Amino acid sequence: MRYPASILDEIRNRLPLSQVVGQRVQWDRRKTQAAKGDFWACCPFHGEKTPSFHADDRRGRYHCFGCGKDGDIFTFLTETDGVSFPEAVQRLADDAGIPLPAPDAQSEAREKRQASLAEVMEAASLFFEAELHSTRGANVRAYLEGRRMGAETQKRFRIGYAGSSRNALKQHLADKGISQEMMAEAGLIVTGDDIPVSFDRFRDRVIFPIADFRGRIVGFGGRALSPDAQAKYLNSPETPLFQKGSLLYHGREARAASRGAGTIIVVEGYVDVIAMAMAGFEHTVAPLGTALTERQLRLLWRMAPEPILCFDGDQAGIRAAHRVMDMALPLLEPDRSIRFALLPDGVDPDDLIGSAGPEAMRQLLDSATPLVEMLWERETTSGRFDTPERRAGLEKRVQDLAKSVGHESVRRHYREALDQRLSAFLKADAPAPSPASARRTPFQRRRGFEDWRSAQSRGPTTPRYRAAEPTPFSAGLLRNVRQAGGTTPNLAEATLLVTIIHHESILHQHLDDFLTLELDNRELDALRRVIVSAVASDEPPGSLTTVLTDAGHTPLLQRLDTLVRSSGAWQALEGADDADAEEAWMQALTLHRRSRALHKELAQAEAAYAGDMSEPNFARMVEIQRQLSNVDGVEASIDGFGQASGRQAQEI
Repeated sequence: MRYPASILDEIRNRLPLSQVVGQRVQWDRRKTQAAKGDFWACCPFHGEKTPSFHADDRRGRYHCFGCGKDGDIFTFLTETDGVSFPEAVQRLADDAGIPLPAPDAQSEAREKRQASLAEVMEAASLFFEAELHSTRGANVRAYLEGRRMGAETQKRFRIGYAGSSRNALKQHLADKGISQEMMAEAGLIVTGDDIPVSFDRFRDRVIFPIADFRGRIVGFGGRALSPDAQAKYLNSPETPLFQKGSLLYHGREARAASRGAGTIIVVEGYVDVIAMAMAGFEHTVAPLGTALTERQLRLLWRMAPEPILCFDGDQAGIRAAHRVMDMALPLLEPDRSIRFALLPDGVDPDDLIGSAGPEAMRQLLDSATPLVEMLWERETTSGRFDTPERRAGLEKRVQDLAKSVGHESVRRHYREALDQRLSAFLKADAPAPSPASARRTPFQRRRGFEDWRSAQSRGPTTPRYRAAEPTPFSAGLLRNVRQAGGTTPNLAEATLLVTIIHHESILHQHLDDFLTLELDNRELDALRRVIVSAVASDEPPGSLTTVLTDAGHTPLLQRLDTLVRSSGAWQALEGADDADAEEAWMQALTLHRRSRALHKELAQAEAAYAGDMSEPNFARMVEIQRQLSNVDGVEASIDGFGQASGRQAQEI
C-alpha cells in the first residue's frame, strides 16, 4: 500500500540512520564523528577491508564509495533483508512506535488475493516436487543426473516434474479445495470460452519454480522432455503475482550473494543459472523467457553497479547483447554500466563449466568487455570505411550513440571516448595514410618537448608553458603496453606510475582508475599500494616523492625515471604541464586495460582451440588476434597519445 509522506518522514525523524544501519555494521572509530552525525564503516553490501561506507545522520542518507550503493533507512532494509518496501515500513514503524494507518479496503483485498494465489502456487510446487520423486519421475531424475543436476541440486532449486496427464495438477488442487477460478488466475490451468474442459498448462515438462524477491513461488518455467514439443520452454503467463519483466530467476539468492561478489551475472536460462550457482557463482540470475527488460536492468543495478551479461557467442547471443546495449545507453549514470562476457559460439555456461571447469568461466568473467568497447566493436568490426562517405557514416553513428546517453556527465565522457577511438581508427583505416605528424616540420613536432625541456632548465618556480595541443608519448611506449610480467619494469606500467608521482593532481581526479589499476610487475604494484596507502591516510606526509623516498623506494624511483626519460615520454616527468600529463595518462590507461583484456581472451581462446580444434574455436582465436592487431594499428597511426600543435605555445 501507499504510505503518506508525513508518516515516512516521522519514522525517519524518530530513527536515526546510524541506529538502523548500526545493527548491521561496526562503525570505524577513527573516521566516525558521531557528534557531527558522520559515520563510516566497511560496506555491508560488498567485501572490503577499509571503510568506504558513509552514513550521514543529518541527511538521513548512506552511500558507499566502493560499490555505489546508497539510500535511506527503508532502502537499507529492503537491500539487506530482502523485504518489500511495505514490510520495511512496518518493521521500522514498529521500532519507532508509530502506528500505521489501516490499509484501504481495495489494497487490503488485493493483498489478501495475492496471498491466496501464493498459497496456490506453493501447493502446485509441492505437487511437482513430489511427482519428480515418485516412480513416475524416475526417467526425469535420470535425465537431470545426466545434466549434472543431482539430488542435492533438485532439492535446493525445488525442481519438479509435470507428467503427461491433462488434469493431474487440477485434480490435486481441487482435492485441496482450490477453485478452478484460482487455478486459472494463478496461470496453472488453461481455460476459456472456446475450451470445453480446462486442462493443466504444464505437461511432460521439467518444472523450475520461480520465486519473487520475498521468496514466494510466483511462477513456473517448464522445459519440454519430448523433442516434438512445440515450445522447448514454457513459462507461466502474466498473473497478479507473476510479471516477467519485473522479476529475475534466482534473484533473491543472487542479490544476497552479490554483496560479497561485488557484481551480478546474467545468463540466458534456468539451467545455466543452476550450473553457475553450483559452480560457486551464486550471484547469477536469468530473465524469464524474454529479452532483458528495462525494469530488470534497473533491478540489476540495485544489486551491483556493473552487471556482467554472459551471452552465447552465436549470432542470436550477439543480437541480444546489441539490444541490451541500445536499451542501456539512455539509462547510464555515473558508476552505473554493464559489461559483456560472450561465450564461444555453440557453448553455454553449463557446457563451459562441465567441460573446462569453473576457473574457465571465472577467467571469461574477469575479462568481460566494457559497454563502450562493445559499442565500438559493433560499429567497426564488419564493414569497410575506405571512402569519405563511409567514414562520415561511421562518424555520424558514433556521434548518435554518444548523444543517446541520458546523463550529461556520462554522455560527455562517452563522446570523448568514442571521438578518441574514431580519430585514431579513421587515421589508421584511411587510404594512403598520412599522419599529421609526418606533415609537420621537425620544429613543430618537437614544440611540446622543447617547452617541457625549457621548463626543466628554469626550475620549478618558473612559469610552465603548454603546447596548444597535447604532445604524445612515444610509439615505443605504446608497443610496450602489451608486454607483461618479468622482473624488468614494463615501460607502459612504469610510465603510468611515474606520471602519477610527478603529477599528483591526476591521482585525485582519477582515484578510482588508479585503485583498480592492474599491474603485472610486482615491484610496481607494491609501489602503487604505497601510493594508495598514502592517499588513504588522514594526514598525507608531504609529496608522493617524499613518501616513497621515506619508504625506501629511492633506487626504484631512479630506475623508473631513467626508463621513462630515455623513452621520450616527457609528459610523465616533473615540469611537464599537468593537462598534457593527464590526457596522455588516460589514453595510456585505456590501451593498457584493453590490451590486458584481449590477451586474457586470447589465452582462453588458444586453450579452447588446443582442446577442440573446431572451426568456431579457431575463428574466435583469429578474431581476438585481429583486435590485437587493431590496437597495433592505433599505436602506429598516432605516434603516441596526442599530437603537438604547430601553433605557438601559450603561457599559463
